[in-house]
Amino acid sequence: MALDEAEAGANETPEAGKRPEGEPGSGVMTAFGRQLKLLRLRAGLDRTEFGKRVGYAAQSIASFEQGRRIPQPAFIDKADVVLDAGGLLLALKEELARAQYPAFFRDAARLEAGAVGLCVYGLYAVPGLLQTAEYARAGFQQERPLLDDEVIEQGVSARLARQEIYDRRPAPLLSFVVDEAVLRRPIGGRSVLYGQLEQMLRLGEKRNVEVQVMPLEREDHAALGGPFTLIDTAQGQRIAYAEVQGDSRLYTGRATVRELEARYGIIRSQALTPRESSQFIEKLLGEK
Repeated sequence: MALDEAEAGANETPEAGKRPEGEPGSGVMTAFGRQLKLLRLRAGLDRTEFGKRVGYAAQSIASFEQGRRIPQPAFIDKADVVLDAGGLLLALKEELARAQYPAFFRDAARLEAGAVGLCVYGLYAVPGLLQTAEYARAGFQQERPLLDDEVIEQGVSARLARQEIYDRRPAPLLSFVVDEAVLRRPIGGRSVLYGQLEQMLRLGEKRNVEVQVMPLEREDHAALGGPFTLIDTAQGQRIAYAEVQGDSRLYTGRATVRELEARYGIIRSQALTPRESSQFIEKLLGEK
């Protein structure tokens, strides 16, 4: 799969819906949870009272303390202040942000977050950077083996967090080519799909974003080998990323990167233009 679909690797577990103890990331979650509990007890607060002060339910506090759920950055900021932690919780903020992704995706997520440009080809599902919360949640709910509700919500949160790339300045250049079949596949139901199509139209209106549709009627298709992403770094390097069934790979060798660059250039020429693609998506919305 492409860069967008990788977070679903949370299902790489010996027990359905659980994070394996040996997976990188679980250690920092456990360390944060223990530190949070110690600071809360030192402050003389039970979970309910502490939850009220930071705006979270006691059940969520328990999940954070037991290392079963990764807290949002806003929670860490509030908790550090409420518990007078003096930055102890903030010190783990960056590592926790990385831990929200499965191990095989973390390097790619780091590169994506700092990229000055991305070229994303989506073949199986709408690219994660374009997804709505409902569409993302529906995708995680279909994972097998089944994921726990907390794991699903963590995955949704992590996927949406990646969309902060749209708020960055200077704005990165983002190009998406999405297969028409993806836009007709009602993952989560028709209402979820229509909401997803509307979001793609909105994001496609941004000056730094181009969304193109690869029509099913095209006889020529240069990228049937699967989805992939090209990442342009601030250092002037172009890196390719590809992932399938939880097995991911970053390519830095020029031969492989050039090959994928050529494929992406060809499918962009074979796809509808951004304006034609917007009109096509509007037509799909009109079919409801």
